[in-house]
Amino acid sequence: MAPRVLTVDSLNPKVLALADHLGCDAITRRAECIQNEIETKPGSHPFDEIIYCNLSNPQSMGQKPNKFFREVLALCDYPHLIEQSETNSLFSSDAIARARKILDLFPWRTTGGYSHCQGTEGLRDVIAAGITSRDGFPCNAEDIFLTDGAAPPVHMMMHLLIRDEKDGILCPVPSHSLYTSSMVLQGATLVPYYLDESRRWGVRMSDLKKQLDDARSKGINVRGLVVINPGNPTGHVLMEENQREIVEFCRKEDLVLLADEVYQENICTADRKFKSFKRIARSMGFGEGDISLVSFHSVSNGYYGECGRRGGYMEVTGFNSEVKKQVYKVASLSSCSNISGQILMSLVMNPPTVEDESYTSYQAERNGILSTFSRCAESMVRALNCLEAVTCCKAEGAMFVFPSVRLPKKAIAAAEERNTEPDVFYALRLLENTGIVVVPGSVFGQVPGTWHFRCTILPKEEKIPLFISRFMAFHEAFMEEFRD
Repeated sequence: MAPRVLTVDSLNPKVLALADHLGCDAITRRAECIQNEIETKPGSHPFDEIIYCNLSNPQSMGQKPNKFFREVLALCDYPHLIEQSETNSLFSSDAIARARKILDLFPWRTTGGYSHCQGTEGLRDVIAAGITSRDGFPCNAEDIFLTDGAAPPVHMMMHLLIRDEKDGILCPVPSHSLYTSSMVLQGATLVPYYLDESRRWGVRMSDLKKQLDDARSKGINVRGLVVINPGNPTGHVLMEENQREIVEFCRKEDLVLLADEVYQENICTADRKFKSFKRIARSMGFGEGDISLVSFHSVSNGYYGECGRRGGYMEVTGFNSEVKKQVYKVASLSSCSNISGQILMSLVMNPPTVEDESYTSYQAERNGILSTFSRCAESMVRALNCLEAVTCCKAEGAMFVFPSVRLPKKAIAAAEERNTEPDVFYALRLLENTGIVVVPGSVFGQVPGTWHFRCTILPKEEKIPLFISRFMAFHEAFMEEFRD
């Protein structure tokens, strides 16, 4: 008998139901082709380089890794260096001391073995101390689960919360596809709530309540609420008053608050400050028995941009001991998260202090990167808001701007003729004419009839004037070509 051939139709229908993000993929593939053509056929395009504004991957854009972090990682990975006389002249004294302390946490002082499935106990202690210092409220190391970035714990919580298609999660629109994709894979019902662009992408509580009530009226058992703060793709930072409203809403409606706080150190404006949802809840007087809260953090997304290291954690509070056992059970399905990521997460939450040799250089590196982000964001937003039919909220945090473009009817018709979304059509035309790569807003979701694109603020600062001049020239020509 002939072997049976696996077909797409025979795959898990939940995988097939995942959004393909065809527009984003088409733009990425075209950018790669153009990059190759520029290199092999100079002069084949009206520009000589691609400006990648679609990547939230700082080190791939030329950002240097933090010196202190890499010193400690190097010494932990190759402990033989610590005993060499030359090491004292090559590495800072506090990096050497930190590496010794970390290595003492591992059997045989090697980072090549498995750790506890929840993460190395001593590193969780350090992270818990960092959270306590950040929030001003206690953190228990037993509430910390060290993970390979923020995506695995999100999937973990979806496994725990979702039982069937009658269960739903409130999720912001626009938002990162991690949440919507995870819900689709678990068979959950997505209950969207739209962020309010007119309020700098804040959460309008009346809309949140309406979406919850509508879902419940349809028999959907809404289990949790996702909040991304600072926002991806919007680059907003929630006001404290809005956070308090969200906490009270979750407490009253008995929802698990899933707080994505991976960009917490990336704040671009003086009038907004990051405060964790745990800090907000505790400051309101709510303790473990009042609200269930899971917060996510990662080494990928701060100013350090260590995306490839895959380090992260989730802090789980407000779950009773029996439920906590089930969280542990799911965590134990993986032997452990990678050790380098665990170490780096502990360094992020406990960086050099003022008495350490590395403190001055560490602060200079950190402040330099964040200042560059702020200047690039401010320049982009100012230029975009000068363009016809474009509005862009002030960049407050993370590493994105998310402008709205009111596309002419002729442009929308031209996109429909090509069977593509209007914002994808705009982004492809932008790429072909300028070499600038952005992500269409339809990838993240948006209010129907509105069009956006996400643009990172990561290009090197000296490239920003080139970005602005190319973008402005393109947009003016585009609007003239398709003017109604």
